Amino acid sequence: MFTGIIEATAKVLAQGQGRLSVERPRAFGDMREGASISVSGVCLTVIGMDDHSFTFDVMPETIRKTTIGGLATGDFVNLERALPAHGRFEGHVVQGHVEGMGEVVGAVREGGDVRLTIRVSPALRKMIVPKGSVAVDGVSLTVAAVGTETFTVALIPMTLAGTILGKKRMGDRVNIETDILVRTLLALR
Repeated sequence: MFTGIIEATAKVLAQGQGRLSVERPRAFGDMREGASISVSGVCLTVIGMDDHSFTFDVMPETIRKTTIGGLATGDFVNLERALPAHGRFEGHVVQGHVEGMGEVVGAVREGGDVRLTIRVSPALRKMIVPKGSVAVDGVSLTVAAVGTETFTVALIPMTLAGTILGKKRMGDRVNIETDILVRTLLALR
């Protein structure tokens, strides 16, 4: 389980043939093979590592449903280590089970923040509620507004500077994970 509080961004070193390698941030010195890391919201298992990089297997389903398949060497990703049982819980419950992708269709500066509007499929849109939680590229965010095909989140300066969301442009794809509580309630209806 993750919280959506991004710990670092890292450069993609290689992607292809079902493998992804990214830079290993200094703060991730406690990692080991078999550990789970959220890579832009996608829960991946470390299968190899050295002092400078992590390597992950990436399944065909992950390539189809997430932005991982479109990554190129030199792109950046958000990273978060799995939450330890004794850890401080911030953000919201994020499983790293990306349900699909959205497309950035608006970015408007409003005061000190940026309002990012994302178009999603009808299936995802029905699980996104005003003032609810959503993970965008693994970042825990509060939904500021909901449209018929879109939702909007407000990115504070810290989020803009500390994640890859501050570099998103019109047409960019992002990974979406809706709130597990909303998904569960809708499934039980």
